[in-house]
Amino acid sequence: MDQYLIISMLILVIIAALAITVNGIKIVRPYEQAIYMRLGKYVRILNQGFNYVTPLVNEVIKIDLRTQVMDVPRQEVITKDNSPVNVDAIIYTKVIDPQKAFFEVTDYRSATIYLAQTTLRSIIGDMDLDEILSSREKINLRLRDILDEATDKWGVKVEAVEIREVDPAPRVKQAMEEQTSAERLRRAAILKADGSKTAAILNAEGEKRSRILQAEGVRQSKVLEAEGERLAIILQSQGEAQRLRILSVGAFSLDSRALTVLSLDTMKALGQGASTKWILPFEVTKLLDGVSEYLGVSAKLPEKHVSTKEEITSMVGSPDEILGTIPSQEELRRDLKAVELDMQKDLIAGEQIQQMSSKKKYPEEPR
Repeated sequence: MDQYLIISMLILVIIAALAITVNGIKIVRPYEQAIYMRLGKYVRILNQGFNYVTPLVNEVIKIDLRTQVMDVPRQEVITKDNSPVNVDAIIYTKVIDPQKAFFEVTDYRSATIYLAQTTLRSIIGDMDLDEILSSREKINLRLRDILDEATDKWGVKVEAVEIREVDPAPRVKQAMEEQTSAERLRRAAILKADGSKTAAILNAEGEKRSRILQAEGVRQSKVLEAEGERLAIILQSQGEAQRLRILSVGAFSLDSRALTVLSLDTMKALGQGASTKWILPFEVTKLLDGVSEYLGVSAKLPEKHVSTKEEITSMVGSPDEILGTIPSQEELRRDLKAVELDMQKDLIAGEQIQQMSSKKKYPEEPR
């Protein structure tokens, strides 16, 4: 009986010793640090790994050092321009000093969330609705700086703050939608008017250039027609002059008999025509006298003196002096080609002037 009691007591002692020993063993994970207190007094910080502390009289509180996500509850805030909006946010925090996080504040998580709520309400209340909707990044940075400065004494670092949603009241939303619709209609009207203006300017410019080109074409056509008419007159005059030269050279040797034969040929040609009226540039009686003289039945007429070429030249002058120098075909072609080249140069110069004026009126936009 005594042996069983002794063995039982020994087992109880061993179990108590093991329990005491195990109570002093503290395992800290790699992402944690622990606050070690003995009999209500702070002793030290326990780092990651195996730690042994005084058993039974110790108190160890583990604190997570990883980045923690805190949700700021949705709240209604009145903006500077008296527009109610519902705002919520997310905060990313990290404990950098476990001792301060445990001893300086009761619950650093709740304290950070409540501080973010009040700070967010204060920031939103100092801004207009349009500024809030367009300056979220500015609000995030300002809120983070304020929270980081306030939580630094708690050993907590605010890494980032993100405004998750800014939801205006339904009536404000409706007014904003109407304003946006009116703004889009205004922009559409401006763009349409600008397009009409540009189209009218381009049409007027095109019509002006068309009229310029048409006028230029008419001018060139008239110049070409005038030049062609001038050349035709020159050629016709030269042909007439050459015909007169030939007649003047060949006529000086003709006597009255030859002229009579030519006159009879003319009468014969008139007789073959369909006309019943004849207009003769000479007297018929004179012609009959010439015919009877040619046939030898007329009275004896005195011989007429036939002028020689030298006598004609002495009386009227040299044919080259009277008619002028007749240009050759090569000279006429050369003059016509020179006129065409001058017209092409004038056309090119006119187009260049139009392009320069168009560029000055409508300069190209920088890319």
